Amino acid sequence: MVLSTDPPVGSSPPPVQPTTAVSAPGKVLLAGGYLVLDRGYTGLVFGLSARISVIAAPITTEPGVHLAEIVVQSPQFIDATWRYGFHLAEQEGGITVTQLHVGSKISRNPFVETTLTYALTYIHHVSRDDQTHSLASTQLTILADNDYYSLPSTATRSTSDEPAAPKGRFARYPHTLSEAHKTGLGSSAALVTSLTAALLSHYLPTLLFDPASAAGEQTLHNLAQSAHCAAQGKVGSGFDVAAAVFGSCRYRRFSPSLLSDLPAPGSAGFAAALARRVDGHKGWDTEVRKEGAVMPKGVVLRMCDVDCGSQTVGMVKKVLAWRAAEGEGSKKLWDALQERNEALADVLGRGDTGEIPGALAAVRELVREMGTASGVPIEPESQTELLDALGEVDGVFGGVVPGAGGFDALALLMRDDEETERRVEAFLEDWSRKKDARVKLLAVKGEVEGVRAEDLSVYAGWLP
Repeated sequence: MVLSTDPPVGSSPPPVQPTTAVSAPGKVLLAGGYLVLDRGYTGLVFGLSARISVIAAPITTEPGVHLAEIVVQSPQFIDATWRYGFHLAEQEGGITVTQLHVGSKISRNPFVETTLTYALTYIHHVSRDDQTHSLASTQLTILADNDYYSLPSTATRSTSDEPAAPKGRFARYPHTLSEAHKTGLGSSAALVTSLTAALLSHYLPTLLFDPASAAGEQTLHNLAQSAHCAAQGKVGSGFDVAAAVFGSCRYRRFSPSLLSDLPAPGSAGFAAALARRVDGHKGWDTEVRKEGAVMPKGVVLRMCDVDCGSQTVGMVKKVLAWRAAEGEGSKKLWDALQERNEALADVLGRGDTGEIPGALAAVRELVREMGTASGVPIEPESQTELLDALGEVDGVFGGVVPGAGGFDALALLMRDDEETERRVEAFLEDWSRKKDARVKLLAVKGEVEGVRAEDLSVYAGWLP
């Protein structure tokens, strides 16, 4: 804990900031896996009802004593508390964040640490002319909806018998965050987006950041993309962050050069360069379109957890190596797949449920062809068998292995009624028993809305 009798960053004692809460959705890339890495193509991405929430609350101290500290906790997991000191670097280097010991050990969380560095740097830079503003110490609480992680049989979901936790929405896990098994719903992008939004909303007045405005959404998108790419150590396509901010959309990536030349955090000029990049809305060539990113009336997007994730990074490298080596042949396949992806979006946009099975099958056909050509199991045989069998269940229109493919969660389009849900659950239970597998229908559903403010009552029992 860093204690000081002077304000930590700023020219006056920090005002008491209100407690704020925001959430951002997970994602599923229904069509456009691999293609979305190239600006010549697009992806059809849906937001999900599974959200990651961040609650930002002030840390109160004795009069005249100021903390220069950010405390981050994820109380669903064991040993999930991170403490950071922060200070202003010289020569416009921005806010430098340093992790502090919790007891005798330090466990790194690069997504949290990088997001704090980028968000606090931006906040301080854009508000430095406000003489009443200072970066007060803050406690951040992260809560993830259950479907982000496979729940071990030894874990318990919160119940009314546990007064410290609300019923149903957030599970307690008997292990650390690093040991958790993700279901592939985009937890890192949802975390970075909700954490960035919480910090901006907590520290900045509405005049400087209004999350409900188009300009506020664009600022959040640009800053969250910057932080997320830095945390990953590469400039990705950004479709997951776009879904977390804007919700379901047809997405065309930004040019990688937008972020590839930013100075390193803490180095001379980083703060000004970051602010220019984030605020230069017209310079971002991202395309986010809503048409076609909807489900027809009576149709719902559901996810199946197969509980054995894939090594996505290695798969992407192999597919991109194949594309570079094959040249014109791979381009021809990608162009054809783009046409089929767009046809699927058009079918969904028209609400023509009778055409959904054929549109999904057409996409899957070329995805398997790309997998065979590249030597990458984008739709593995076991997933093909499962998807084909699910397509025979009454009320199921079909599905895909979304995103980069492999053995992560399946995406299904099915009728939105209890009878279909029961049939699918019964089928998956029987399939798991016969195949000695663990496949289940997740509660998560497709959702149009992106980032949003939340009422604090949602988190009763979890707040400090």
